[in-house]
Amino acid sequence: MNRNTTEVGSAAGGTPRTAFAILFAIGFVHLLNDMIQSVIPAVYPLLKDNYNLTFGQIGLITFVFQMTSSVIQPFIGRYADRHPRPYSLAAGMTCTLAGLISLAVAANYALVIVSVAIIGAGSSVFHPEASRVAQMASGGRKGLAQSIFQVGGNGGSAIGPLLAALIVLPSGQRAILWFVVAALFALGILVRIGRWYGRVIATRSHRSSAVAGLPVFPRKTVRKAMTILVLMIFSKYFFISCMTSYFTFFLMERFGVSVRDSQFCLFIFLAAVAIGTVAGGAIGDRYGRKYVILLSILGSAPFALALPYINLVWTIVFAVIIGLVISSAFSAIVVYATDLMPDKVGMVAGIFFGLMFGLGGIGSAFFGWLADRTSIEFIFQVSTLMPLLGIIAAWLPNIKQPR
Repeated sequence: MNRNTTEVGSAAGGTPRTAFAILFAIGFVHLLNDMIQSVIPAVYPLLKDNYNLTFGQIGLITFVFQMTSSVIQPFIGRYADRHPRPYSLAAGMTCTLAGLISLAVAANYALVIVSVAIIGAGSSVFHPEASRVAQMASGGRKGLAQSIFQVGGNGGSAIGPLLAALIVLPSGQRAILWFVVAALFALGILVRIGRWYGRVIATRSHRSSAVAGLPVFPRKTVRKAMTILVLMIFSKYFFISCMTSYFTFFLMERFGVSVRDSQFCLFIFLAAVAIGTVAGGAIGDRYGRKYVILLSILGSAPFALALPYINLVWTIVFAVIIGLVISSAFSAIVVYATDLMPDKVGMVAGIFFGLMFGLGGIGSAFFGWLADRTSIEFIFQVSTLMPLLGIIAAWLPNIKQPR
């Protein structure tokens, strides 16, 4: 990354430049980071057989991972807002690397739990600070920047199960060590991003530049909007957690597909999520983020409601449509929230990435518990009701006019 092409500065006339080299670099690292993390749910069938696990124990793995990925994120983001640390991203990836190696060699269920907790801690360090880097490099195009960053993560989440199906499932748990190569590559990129980040914070006062000239909204408006956004995250990620953790089991039980084929179907769904993410930020920049949030979550509801009752072909088709539609919401939610509190980008990003992981973990544990007591088909009948909560987004304040 050439310094002259990646430095955030001002073009002629004082217009901020978008540092695309940094955006694509941090997005690519997000891809590698989330690809590594997505190996965890992708190898659930393998772990279930190796350790004779119940669905409840599978849900607990996700719960531990998601909770360690979520609880400390807002605190890390708040600290980063006040005391930016350019190499904290590399430190987080080092933690992920350690957890990955531990997971590959884990000899029992307890060590699996410890390993996913370590990987989750690395994620807690990475996401809020990486989101700050994306906004610093945005040149004012925050929706586009967040989408580039987020689509990397969604792409990694889609690729992970595919690679797990091709590499880990045929060869066994030790084959997870192949993903160490991706972690080391990501670590090298993050060291270079850290150098760029250090130059930026060394040449300007971050806090003064972050808030200068930006609106301050009444506390009542902020509280109302944040409450609605939290409900949107709840509805989206309770449903997504069921799809991510149990879609393979649903396909195997209802349609009798093989483990390998079910992993490819999960990849197709997650790939649709990745593709749909790109549009959300750019559309939000142009037409308003409120409408993206509303149409994204509520618009997926008719297809989600039909999912438990249709044949295999239409199940895959509707899963793709759901992934494309519902995925655009998260970038719009994060940028909408940072527009509300522009001086607390790291903390806000930490809150919403934390909620994404935390609610996803709670949802996975809940649906695993419920599946043990009912059936996989029943939990899909319940989870597909969640996108109906998207109607609440109609009450979001109009804080920014479309451009």
